Amino acid sequence: MIRVALRGVREHLVRFGLSVLAVALGVAFVVGTFAFRGMLSSTFQEIIATSVSADVYVRGAQAVASDPTAAGGSSTSSTGFGQQRNPVPASLADAVSAVDGVDRALPDYSGPVVLVGADGTAVVTQGPPSLAFGIDPEFPTAHLTAGTWPGPGELVLETGAVRASGLAVGDTATVVLGDAPRQLTVSGTFAIDAAAAGAVLVGVDADTARQTFAPDGQVPQIAVYAEPGQSPRDLAERVAEVLPADAHAESVTGDVVRAEAEESVQQLLGFLQTFLLIFAAIALVVGTFIITNAFAMAVRERQRENALLRAVGASPAQVFGLVLAQALAVGLVGSAAGVGLGLLLVRGIRLVLDRLGMPFAGSVPLSGAQLAAAIALGTVLCLVAAAVPARRAALVPPVQAMRDDVAPERGVRLRALAGVVVALVGGGLLYLASRLGSRLGDRLTGWRWVDDLSPRWVLGFGAGLLLLGVLVGSPAVARWVLRALGAPAAWLLKPLGGLARGNVTRNPRRTAATAGALTIGMALVACTGVIAASTEASVRTVVHTELSAPLLVDSATFRVPADAVAAVQAVPGIGATEVVRLASTAATSSDDDATHAIPVAGVSTSFFVDAVNAEKLQGDPTTALVGGKAAVVRRTARDLGVQVGDELTLGLGDQTRTVQVGAVFESQVVGTGVLLRNDLFDSVVPPSQESVRAIYANPADGTDVETLRADLREAVRPFLVLTVRDRDETASAVADQVDQAIAILYALLALSIVIALLGIVNTLALSVIERTREIGLLRAVGLGRFQLAVVIALESVLIAVYGTVLGVATGIAVAAALPGVLADEGLSRLAIPWGQVLLVLGIAVVIGLVASIGPAVRAARLPVLDAVTVD
Repeated sequence: MIRVALRGVREHLVRFGLSVLAVALGVAFVVGTFAFRGMLSSTFQEIIATSVSADVYVRGAQAVASDPTAAGGSSTSSTGFGQQRNPVPASLADAVSAVDGVDRALPDYSGPVVLVGADGTAVVTQGPPSLAFGIDPEFPTAHLTAGTWPGPGELVLETGAVRASGLAVGDTATVVLGDAPRQLTVSGTFAIDAAAAGAVLVGVDADTARQTFAPDGQVPQIAVYAEPGQSPRDLAERVAEVLPADAHAESVTGDVVRAEAEESVQQLLGFLQTFLLIFAAIALVVGTFIITNAFAMAVRERQRENALLRAVGASPAQVFGLVLAQALAVGLVGSAAGVGLGLLLVRGIRLVLDRLGMPFAGSVPLSGAQLAAAIALGTVLCLVAAAVPARRAALVPPVQAMRDDVAPERGVRLRALAGVVVALVGGGLLYLASRLGSRLGDRLTGWRWVDDLSPRWVLGFGAGLLLLGVLVGSPAVARWVLRALGAPAAWLLKPLGGLARGNVTRNPRRTAATAGALTIGMALVACTGVIAASTEASVRTVVHTELSAPLLVDSATFRVPADAVAAVQAVPGIGATEVVRLASTAATSSDDDATHAIPVAGVSTSFFVDAVNAEKLQGDPTTALVGGKAAVVRRTARDLGVQVGDELTLGLGDQTRTVQVGAVFESQVVGTGVLLRNDLFDSVVPPSQESVRAIYANPADGTDVETLRADLREAVRPFLVLTVRDRDETASAVADQVDQAIAILYALLALSIVIALLGIVNTLALSVIERTREIGLLRAVGLGRFQLAVVIALESVLIAVYGTVLGVATGIAVAAALPGVLADEGLSRLAIPWGQVLLVLGIAVVIGLVASIGPAVRAARLPVLDAVTVD
């Protein structure tokens, strides 16, 4: 039977080749995801090993675990990963240096920098940071490649920064270091042992770094290097003995710090991997539809062959095994091809990122277990997809299968009922998710097990059930919907349109299964499009309703230099300005001992008058600030479990303060966090950890907004990365960011559309084979080759449009629940991009035409006499 199965594969290479390709694409996405994660992981491990090279570290004793994927999450480690901790006095380095066995102790003087390239424009990265630090000539993982180490008024550039900036040794570079632009001479270049991954690294002398990044004498940590032969564990214990109790510091080995940093990186990469695997799962699910449909049609076509096998003694189990053996061959070949495609995909991504200035580690690690899991996944997928057609082949009676006519289609009433029930349950869960996400308090229904559910998880289950209900019930509505969709073609293109419509409605189960792959892809595309349109509409509404200040000074690096504040406030015609200072610190509520890392903003008492109009939920934000209380955004209040009257303990180390919650408000401009009056903010946050996030500007009486904007742009020009926007420009800037994120989603979803296109090609190709005699008779009675090709193309277009209509309707239904679920992220309005919906329908027509090319050519080339004599 195995030889029979393999011969069947060999004799129908085109049919099985398309199934192999569908498996290969899905598996390639899975393999590519694991390989991409491995590449990122190895890169970050090299960065950690390079930047955290000391034997012992002195750091803050109080830690707050933060989610590296969450907004407002931060770290005080030199790697940018790990737990947030209280700073320590840089002066501890002197006492630590005197400890027996210590070679040297170096405070971590580092912070953000803006580097201006040789062309006069700022070097802006696509995500990696631009970092300046006090470089030590004896730093073990930094090697001078040209020139000399920096002195006062000088800097050195890492080789990646040299390429990005175009600067060379001896050039004068403009940098925004700390609060103001400076002119420094490039004294040399250096290289590090790890890939910089696109980060711009600038080294300056220790005195400049200390004055810039530690004006208060506080640093994130102190790196301690041991003398040869010293045990890091023993040295850490000796260092701990000289640390004052009031310093709130601890001494740990470098291995501990490196392990914590790597754990934080793995959490971040795990989130990324999960995100990518979702799209891989989508591709595999879509591929399953194609494989199931392909084997179902193959079984239908080979009824006589299976009947003959049964007649000569093959048992139902053997016929069942025959089909599964073919599926096993398809799965193994497709999975193996997918592994190769996945590795090529990641290598291509790495080359693209390298050209964009983001070099990653040269290796693309993938373990044998991961390769085996990917191959097993694709193979099992094929076996599962072929199980139902195989069972059908095994149970067809030999006598019935050897008849010329085909067994009648089973009724679809039961499927219709099941589809309606599942879709209604899914719709109910979507409604529940919307209500859970938009609630103000902890209780919605009074049933704890319901109120504690995550709105996002409920949304996911609801969307999945709704889509499943649509797919299950699709055959029940396929005939009626396709008759309506095909009516224009039947009327305009007689008799070809009528033939095409009759062919696709004759077998609604097969048509629905073929369209199902496209339905999934288009549902996700439509939902993504609605998210993009709704976000843009919500942003424009929020900006125009919440922003009371007509102008906003913002930074491309999300950090406004402090000197820029004075420059803005000195502009003639400027009125009230609201400066927002931002930091991340620890928060503990009076009713909960758990400590959370949250964003804290320092503002003036007139912030909610001159800058933002917020929705008051509990108390008045302005009154709270005036009274020295905290104003808390609804989302943060809900996460912390606080309301007006509760107390919050904010800060780390010695800088802690207990404040009362005076107001809870809703604002999409502020988004998340706790707002404090400026003096309270200063008592909670060390100067070295704060940054100016933005400046809201109002014109003075008699000053025109446009005139003020022009003057402000001139005033901030020396700071290079600052922009001055009005409300419309602010809304457009946010919308552009959303469009960039949505473009990535569209690129990922494109794979499911490509696989769905293969499904239509597969179905049409098998349909042509199945209807060989019918096609021959049509040709015999006068149907031309071109007319036959038109019929095939119309069938393909109708299937594609049907799948798209169902998908778009489902996607819009899911998206309707998003404003409630994502209200905290700023999605407050539902907007349906009807123009994009029409574009998607147009794309469906194109997909159908492209999918019909191969089957149409094959059908047109069938010899008439051979076709009419086919059994």
